[in-house]
Amino acid sequence: MTAYIPELYERPVPRYTSYPTAVEFHDGIGASDQAAALAGVPADMPVSLYVHIPYCREICWYCGCNTGAIGRGERLGRYVAALRAEIETVARLMRGRVVSIHFGGGSPNALPADMLVALIGQLRTCFATVERPEIAVELDPRLADAGYARALAAAGVTRASLGVQCFAPHVQARINRIQPPDMVERVVRELREAGVPAINFDLLHGLPAQTIDDVADTIARTLTMRPDRIALFGYAHHPRLLPRQRMIDASALPRGADRFRQASGAHDLLVAAGYRAIGFDHFALPADALARAGQAGRLRRNFQGFTDEPGEAVIGLGASAISQFPGLLAQNEKHIGRYRAVALSGCLATARGVARDAEDRMTAEAIERLLCNRRVDLAAVAGRHGHDPQVFRPALDRLGQLGVRHLVTIDGDMLTIPPGAAPYMRIVASAFDRYR
Repeated sequence: MTAYIPELYERPVPRYTSYPTAVEFHDGIGASDQAAALAGVPADMPVSLYVHIPYCREICWYCGCNTGAIGRGERLGRYVAALRAEIETVARLMRGRVVSIHFGGGSPNALPADMLVALIGQLRTCFATVERPEIAVELDPRLADAGYARALAAAGVTRASLGVQCFAPHVQARINRIQPPDMVERVVRELREAGVPAINFDLLHGLPAQTIDDVADTIARTLTMRPDRIALFGYAHHPRLLPRQRMIDASALPRGADRFRQASGAHDLLVAAGYRAIGFDHFALPADALARAGQAGRLRRNFQGFTDEPGEAVIGLGASAISQFPGLLAQNEKHIGRYRAVALSGCLATARGVARDAEDRMTAEAIERLLCNRRVDLAAVAGRHGHDPQVFRPALDRLGQLGVRHLVTIDGDMLTIPPGAAPYMRIVASAFDRYR
């Protein structure tokens, strides 16, 4: 990996799961905008569905997701009733063909298995889906058992993503997520025995009291289970925005150079074990669809991160879920009570978002190709959007200093990021961001 460069590595920049980013969302976008975007989806357009379940058994202190503790069990039933109503409303407005369904959270398996299976059945009934869509479910290992695994497999779930984070007990205690390695091993075994064909792990570095040895041990234990994909995220500490993070002792957080060594060390261990590095924080076994998409130049990036999903539109369902269309980004109401009231009334729950003009769409493509392929032909991107390549000249000028540090090479209109410069990819992408 490229050396640690403090002034770049520690510079806060977006993850660019969308462009414009969520920072640009405003309440001038509403249900009528979402309805028009849904109506504009052609019948043959591939579509991905994202379903948000904003509940967990208990709250992990590191978490930045829109989620809350289950509390009284009837809360789940009331939320699912609203979700089912929203599914019917959206399905009436959209003609696209669903190729993938992703349940995220929160913890989707906070729902009883029969409730989650019923949602999967409703989605496949209400929407036009391909014969065998990818159906992925994020799981809290502490809430999973063999019966749940069998129910998922019977419902056609093709991928389970386990929130592992770190196996070190002292780190787990500091983030309020105790789950011994043998628990995770049992869940992986039960999922595979039930017939769920693919397993993902989500791991974190930069956690309180986490050391390089803790990360290495977590990678070693992970390799014994051989998940198909691994996402290795850096913990982001924002206690002013996320009150739950105030439970974390900030003085115990590893700082710049240590965080860099944790990420780069994990990268080296995973690549040495046969995983392919995808973008800047994903890894996949060579036979996995994500690795194959990366090899073929078909990798995409959306609000779920790097993906092989071919969907040109992503439809978000549930409180706070975000939908993505060529000309619009739209987010549902975050407050669960208000979301339920709107959804149960038969209306779209859109509360905010941003319209994407022609320059936004062009810039979004340039950033996506750069992050997914580590190279982008700016002339080709500009041409597809009816512009001269000179439209990118200001961005290239801003990249001059990075080029001197060998983090990016510019050959005419071809921009390339060397493999070892992956930790700085988002810095390079930010040069194209006209809002920053």
